[in-house]
Amino acid sequence: MGVKKQTILVADDDPQLLRLVTRSLELVKFHVLNAKDGEEALAMIEADPPDLVLLDVMMPHMDGFTTCQHVREFSQVPIIIITARGRDDDKVKGLNLGADDYLTKPFSIEELEARVRAVLRRSQWVASGQPQKDQKKKVIGDICIDFEQCVVTIRNEEISLTATEYRILAYLMQNAGRVLTQDLLLEHIWGQEYTGESHMLQVSVNRLRRKIEPDPAHPTYIHTKIGIGYQFSTTPKLA
Repeated sequence: MGVKKQTILVADDDPQLLRLVTRSLELVKFHVLNAKDGEEALAMIEADPPDLVLLDVMMPHMDGFTTCQHVREFSQVPIIIITARGRDDDKVKGLNLGADDYLTKPFSIEELEARVRAVLRRSQWVASGQPQKDQKKKVIGDICIDFEQCVVTIRNEEISLTATEYRILAYLMQNAGRVLTQDLLLEHIWGQEYTGESHMLQVSVNRLRRKIEPDPAHPTYIHTKIGIGYQFSTTPKLA
C-alpha cells in the first residue's frame, strides 16, 4: 500500500495561477484541491480539513484575510498566505491573523515547494508528539506544556496554538532563562532559509503573547532583549 498523499487546498481567483500552482504541487506528489474564492475555501476546510491551505489575499466574496480569520475560529490547519510584492503590511496582517507563512508574487516553483514543505514539516513535528530533551512536561508559572501530547494549559485550561506558536513556546520554555537570538529562533522554528526574517518572528511572538500573557503589553513570560532576541522567564511575577 502506497503512502497517502498530503492534501493541499489552493484558493485563488486567478485561473492561470491556480492551474500553475496545482500542477506544480501535483508533480511533487501532493493531492491538490482548488477553491475560486474565500467562501468556497472556508466551506471545504469545514467539511474536510486539508493538510495545508494556500490563500491568496485578494479574492472576491471573501478575501484571504477574512478567510484566515474565520478558519482560526475552529481549526489550526497550517495556512500560507499569498501576497503581492512589496506589500509588507499584508504579510504582517496575515501573520497576525494566524497564518503560518507567506509567499510573495511572483514566486518560483522552487520557492513554492520549499515553503509548503517547511510549513508541513513544522506541523508534522508537532503532530508527532515528540518530547523535548526527553522531558515529558514542563511547568513555569501558570503555564504547563505536555510534550508528549503537545498540549499547553494555563491554570489547567487548554489553549489553542498553531504549530508555529507551539514550537516557539516549547523552545523558549525548554531554554527558560537563556537569551535566544532572533536568528537562532528563526533557524530552529522555521529553518535556515528563514534566517534574517525578523518581522516573521516578531509577529509570531506577539501573537503567542496574546494567548499566554496576563497582559501582553507588559509581558510576564516572554521578555524582549532589544537587538538580540527573547528570553522566557524562569520566575514570572504573577498577580
